[in-house]
Amino acid sequence: MRVGIVGAGVVGLACAVELLGRGAEVELFERGETAGAKACSWWAGGMLAPWCEGESAEEPVVRLGQEAASWWERHVEGVVRKGTLVVAPSRDRAELRRFASRTSHLVEIDSDAIAALEPDLAGRFGKALFFESEGHLDPRLALAGLAAKVIALGGRIHYGREVAPEDVARENVAIDAVLDCRGLAAREALPDLRGVKGEMLLLRTRDVTLSRPVRLLHPRIPLYVVPRADGIFMVGATMIEGGDRSAVTARSMLELLGGAYALHPAFGEAQIVEIGVDARPAFPDNLPRLTRRGRVIHVNGFYRHGFLLSPAMARLAADALLDPASIPERLHDVAA
Repeated sequence: MRVGIVGAGVVGLACAVELLGRGAEVELFERGETAGAKACSWWAGGMLAPWCEGESAEEPVVRLGQEAASWWERHVEGVVRKGTLVVAPSRDRAELRRFASRTSHLVEIDSDAIAALEPDLAGRFGKALFFESEGHLDPRLALAGLAAKVIALGGRIHYGREVAPEDVARENVAIDAVLDCRGLAAREALPDLRGVKGEMLLLRTRDVTLSRPVRLLHPRIPLYVVPRADGIFMVGATMIEGGDRSAVTARSMLELLGGAYALHPAFGEAQIVEIGVDARPAFPDNLPRLTRRGRVIHVNGFYRHGFLLSPAMARLAADALLDPASIPERLHDVAA
C-alpha cells in the first residue's frame, strides 16, 4: 500500500513510522522546512502522563495514552521514565486532594519524600502526589528522531510543500490513501474543529535542577515545569478558547512566570530563552478522531495530547487502512 501524509508534525510522523513498520510506502508533504517547526508539536511540553491527564480528560485519553512511553522508547532516544510530581502551595492543599480523587496510579508523599525525589524542592511543599510510571521527552529532539526514522525506513519527506490532501489524492493515482494530519489548518474540511490557544516559555537557569516534570496546582492556572538539557525548563501552558496565535498576552506571561517563581524563587533570575504561542486543534469533546472522506482520512483533534496520543492514533490509523470500511467517525468507536 502507498500512503501520502500531509503534515509532518508529531501526528503525521507517528503515522508514517507506524505504516512504514508494516510495509507500506509513505510520502510526507510538509509546508515547513523542518519537521514540526513552529507548529503545535514544536511548542509541546512532551509529557507522557496518561494518569495525570485523567484529572480533566476523558477515559480514552488515559487508556490509549498508556501506550505512549513504550512506543516512544522504541522509536527515539531521550525518553525519561522518572514519573511526574504534582505539588500545591499549602493554601491550595484542597486542589491536591481534588487532583488525587480524579486520578489513579499515584502515591501521596510527604516533604521528606519530595526532597528525596527533587532535592531543590526540599522544604517547599509539605505534600505531593507522585505518578511513578509516567515519563517525558524533549519534543523537538523527538520530532527530529522520528523524521530520521522515516527516512531510514524508506519513507520520503517533501519539505516546503503546502498541498491539500485532496490534491495529493487526485494528482497521485498510485497513492491508495491520504492521511490529513495538518491540525488546525484542516478546519475547512472539519468545520467543528476549533483552536485552543496555548502559551509557553523556555527558561534557562543553573540554579534549579529537576529530574522530572513538576505540576503546580492552582485554582486559576495549573501549570507544569518540564526539565530539558543544558539548564532549560519548559513552563506551560495556558488554555484559552480561540484560534489566535499572534502573541502571548501580558496576563499569561505574568501567570506563567509567577507560577515558576512559586515553584522555586530561583526561577525569578532565570533567562527567558523563548516565548511560544500556537492554537491546538480540538473537537467539541476534546478527543481526536479518524474521519474518512473518499481516499482522504483526517487524523485530527489532539487538543493538548499530541505526543501522548499520537502512538495509539497512528496504530489505529494503520489498522483502519488495512480495512477502510472499518473507520468510524469518532475515537470512542475506533478504540472500542
